Amino acid sequence: MGKIIFLDVDGTLVDYENHLPESAVLAVRKARENGHRVYICTGRSKAEVYENIWEIGLDGMIGGNGSYVEDHGYVVMHQMITPEQCRHIVDWLKERGLEFYLESNAGLFASAGFEEAGEPVIQEYSRRKGKEGADKIKVRDAFPEMIFDGELYRDDVNKVSFILNQYQDYKDAVVEFPDLQAGTWGGAGEIALFGDLGVKNITKGNAIAHLLEYLHADVADTIAFGDAKVDIPMLEYCGYGVAMGSGGDEIKAMADYVTGDVDQNGLYDAFEKLGLL
Repeated sequence: MGKIIFLDVDGTLVDYENHLPESAVLAVRKARENGHRVYICTGRSKAEVYENIWEIGLDGMIGGNGSYVEDHGYVVMHQMITPEQCRHIVDWLKERGLEFYLESNAGLFASAGFEEAGEPVIQEYSRRKGKEGADKIKVRDAFPEMIFDGELYRDDVNKVSFILNQYQDYKDAVVEFPDLQAGTWGGAGEIALFGDLGVKNITKGNAIAHLLEYLHADVADTIAFGDAKVDIPMLEYCGYGVAMGSGGDEIKAMADYVTGDVDQNGLYDAFEKLGLL
């Protein structure tokens, strides 16, 4: 067996406008031709992994920041929020007037006001990533298959993301949901744009451990690529860690190597440097 490669998606495999560089596609295909395995390891749930990503050719995926593990269509592990926890989250967010969406392998299910409230937040997120035309991005551009009229009391939810009206919303979520893992994304600390709630003690690193056990593979043969704080456990766990040039300072500081930006052939260049091609 060759190397086992784990790729974050947003900011690593695709840019923040969901553009997939041809060089990244070529890198993955060449690496697999050379006997290496390639998995995406993402915060996205399976419903957000669109056909253009699967068409690259992948061995499987880790989704929901580690709550779901799949190898060649076989579900190795899947940990979900309970129906009772989901109901509690939905009711609490509605009471606070916070718009949100539920992340399930069956789809993304948005609250009634998410499309309107989410537009300026998604635009700010894109601005912070330095993307041109950020002020024109709509929620449906960022989430092309989001469902806006679906059932919100569900039994198939991996995690929930919600818009932070203020940082205190995240702090209060930590207190309200001690049985869940609370986090933020879209910025560090007080400038975070979203909060999220998921299964406790779930990380990308933990999910990789489950997959390696299933594959009877050695962690020394793993390489991880990421750009954000949530990717740090993955880079720490794997044998070698690569941070993208557009990544945050924290992940760059702990990575074994820093490559270029996703839209500047960063993935291909790193694959080449590491002898995967």
